[in-house]
Amino acid sequence: MKLTQTIGFLGTGNMAEALIKGLIAAGVVDPGQIHGSDPRPERCEEMAKRYGIHATTQNADVVRHAEIVVLSVKPQILPKVLDEVSSHLKPHALVISIAAGMPIASIERRVPPGTRVVRTMPNTPALIGAGATAIAAGQHAKDEDVEATQRIFAAVGMTVVLDESQLDAVTGLSGSGPAYVFLIIEALSDAGVKMGLSRYNAQALAAQTVHGSAKLLLETGEHPGRLKDMVTSPGGTAIAGLHTLEAGGLRTTLINAVEAATNRSRELGALTEKK
Repeated sequence: MKLTQTIGFLGTGNMAEALIKGLIAAGVVDPGQIHGSDPRPERCEEMAKRYGIHATTQNADVVRHAEIVVLSVKPQILPKVLDEVSSHLKPHALVISIAAGMPIASIERRVPPGTRVVRTMPNTPALIGAGATAIAAGQHAKDEDVEATQRIFAAVGMTVVLDESQLDAVTGLSGSGPAYVFLIIEALSDAGVKMGLSRYNAQALAAQTVHGSAKLLLETGEHPGRLKDMVTSPGGTAIAGLHTLEAGGLRTTLINAVEAATNRSRELGALTEKK
């Protein structure tokens, strides 16, 4: 379904560009409905030329035109940007944040009372339309605001709607998760090279194996343990490899990594809350 509202992006970095590209490609909005800001004039010119959107160096200009405002600047400068644009927000504007770690309450304090705020946590595979985004509604957001947010982020992948209290865990899992997967792919590739494969072939095989395995799980809906058992024949190669992974603590290490990243997200959120 097409969105009728104008959308403004405060910041046109990688994630914002992924959303703009996805929204236009999916026909969710027309280029003329999109406004974006960036402090670099050359970036504004690039975005306007590449996507046909309205681009400016002035954040206030974007907010004046936008019925949906996407906060796509770095978390550390978001308070300053909100203070700059708050008075220019349209009376019934929807504000969507993709700033990691910034609590909804911190945003609501810096915008006019009653402003509808939705917080999201996307991840970098959104750059190729394969993202995973968690969505949490603020106290004034309505069901249609959540639906509009889902429509925007569905243009670059899948979405889930959660309570805000769960977003730190999402940051630790899917937000930080691509880094874990890239490390696993790199390690598998190194192993292939050690066993005599070329770097190109080892990396291609490792990446495609991860891609295919994830796709198989998503499309079949099977439990990962069952799919693992399908690969594991008695006395075979896979069970020998799995034994080594369990002995090395891979499962525990990944759980600990998600827990550490979740706790760090909470710490950063607490620091942001104090500003």
